[in-house]
Amino acid sequence: MYPESFKKMSSELSLNINIKEPRWDQSTFVGRAKHFFTVTDPRNILLSNEQLEHARQIVHDYRNGFVQPGVTEDELWRAKYVYDSAFHPDTGEKMILIGRMSAQVPMNMTITGCMMTFYSVKPERGSQTSIESLPPFPPVSPKLGSGAGKSWTTPAVIFWQWINQSFNAIVNYTNRSGDAPITGSQLGTAYVSATTGAVATALGLNALTKHVSPLIGRFVPFAAVAAANCINIPLMRQRELKYGIPVTDENGNRIGESANAAKQAITQVVVSRILMAAPGMAIPPFIMNSLEKKAFLKRFPWMSAPIQVGLVGFCLVFATPLCCALFPQNSSMSVSRLEPGLQAQIKENSPGLERVYFNKGL
Repeated sequence: MYPESFKKMSSELSLNINIKEPRWDQSTFVGRAKHFFTVTDPRNILLSNEQLEHARQIVHDYRNGFVQPGVTEDELWRAKYVYDSAFHPDTGEKMILIGRMSAQVPMNMTITGCMMTFYSVKPERGSQTSIESLPPFPPVSPKLGSGAGKSWTTPAVIFWQWINQSFNAIVNYTNRSGDAPITGSQLGTAYVSATTGAVATALGLNALTKHVSPLIGRFVPFAAVAAANCINIPLMRQRELKYGIPVTDENGNRIGESANAAKQAITQVVVSRILMAAPGMAIPPFIMNSLEKKAFLKRFPWMSAPIQVGLVGFCLVFATPLCCALFPQNSSMSVSRLEPGLQAQIKENSPGLERVYFNKGL
């Protein structure tokens, strides 16, 4: 099955390296953060198919007790993280490029930066607060285009929220938990319901900008994104809520499927995603408020958009891995919280088992 150039574990690599688990201790936040800084590294999306396949081959060979000559431990771990960044942990399938966690920073910085650059709040007629006295969220130079100084039009809200929620739907599907196949009909229904519900929620919340002060209006887009995440993620992963996700014992032996585990997994992902978006949507507007008072942006107002996208990207470089690390990837729950039928099955087959484990997705 393997060529002669392959050999059994040599002195270069120890047999007890467990590459099924991350390199760092996942029981601590610091260990999880190191793991996700590697997994979400945007440079991984630049790797060619040949490089991904080479990493996959190294990982699969090692798991089968073989190693290519000359491979060091550091190279093995590098291959493992390249593999993890591109292949689904449950199905083993190569993930959609823009749905991988390594694409989160470049994709989100572009979409969020554009959403925020062309968003502004128009005060109520007769209000004493002007755009000049309190810049909108985020501040938009009057030279940026015809949209500057105006509130979002409904088509603009629909377009950007549709783009954002379509991207989120791809990410949520790509990083789902479990290995059960999803039909095209199920996927289409999930996408339409997720994006429609999320966009409708965003439209409703953005309508509030007509009735609130510009200061509060600054945070309405973030509230819209947070609320949309609460709808998009569960709907894109609704099959898990209906049929459950695989749960295992501490040794990875599959025990069954649990919808209760899916609820915990999806809740943790929703919390992580909301907090992930917070820095990029809350910090740049205040920095831009200050920068737009400076001579540089008054002289070069067209620089407002790229600067804001860059600020969002800087926030996401840190927020993405740190928020992914809030909860263990291999999450767990007490057997007593599982469905009664699964509890009975566990008591019969594994009476001493107290906790089960599952991939929460991302």
